[in-house]
This record gives sequence, C-alpha cells and structure tokens, in this order.
Amino acid sequence: MDEPPAVARLTPGQRIADAVATVMGSWSFIIVQSAILIVWITANLVGAMRGWDPYPFILLNLALSFQAAYAAPVIMMSQNRQQDIDRKAAENDYRINVKAELEIELLHEKIDQLREREVLKLTEAVRMLTELLEQSASGPRAPDAEGGRPS
Repeated sequence: MDEPPAVARLTPGQRIADAVATVMGSWSFIIVQSAILIVWITANLVGAMRGWDPYPFILLNLALSFQAAYAAPVIMMSQNRQQDIDRKAAENDYRINVKAELEIELLHEKIDQLREREVLKLTEAVRMLTELLEQSASGPRAPDAEGGRPS
C-alpha cells in the first residue's frame, strides 16, 4: 500500500471532502469559474442565448447559491478533519517536548554533580598544595646551587 496510514483509514466521505476542498481551494478552480461566469454573463447580455437568463441573472445566482450551499459544509468537514490531525500532532509534540525537558533536567543534575565532585577535588588539591607550601616555607632552606648560600 503506497498511502500513509493516516490517509489509508479515510472514509469515502472524508476523501470526497478533501478532494472538493483541494479543487475549490485552487487557483485553477477560481480561474475556470471566473471564465464560466464571464462567458455566461456575456452570452446573456449579447443575446447569444436570448431569454435564457436575462439580467439580473437569477438562474446564475441560483446556481452559485446551490454551489455555495454544498461546498461550504464539505469544505468545513475537510477543515475539521485537518484540525483533528493538527491537534493530535500538537499533542504528540507536547509529549515529546515534556520528555525532552525531563531528560535535559536529568543532564543538568548530572553535570551539577560532576561539577560538585570536581570542585571538591580542586579544593582538596588546593588544600594539599597550601600545606606543602607552608611546610616548605617553614622548613630549612636548601643551599643555592651557585654560591652555596641559602636563598
């Protein structure tokens, strides 16, 4: 099956609603419908179709109202289904973000623990070096290599 799982589970009504919304939401549809309207109005004004739908174009108005009456609910069905898909995706993103946030908090705690250990080690090293310096400062001075005098 070539279709993704979300598309494979669509009902026939959902597929029709998506197809209608896709077609009616395209520039091709707007251009074709505009061309049909221009031809209809021109043909009726010029008299090519004498008496078919004279000005104020009541039959054209009826046809457009009929189209709108059926198109609007079908497009709304498609939008509602897309809204449900978007909501589920947003919920999934939220769950992933919460999990990532918890993982980052754990990493921060581990880094803080490592930093504390390192600070303790450095503090101990500084204490030991301080003791060594104090011992060497208080102990006898070794003679200097050049003149044999204490430095």
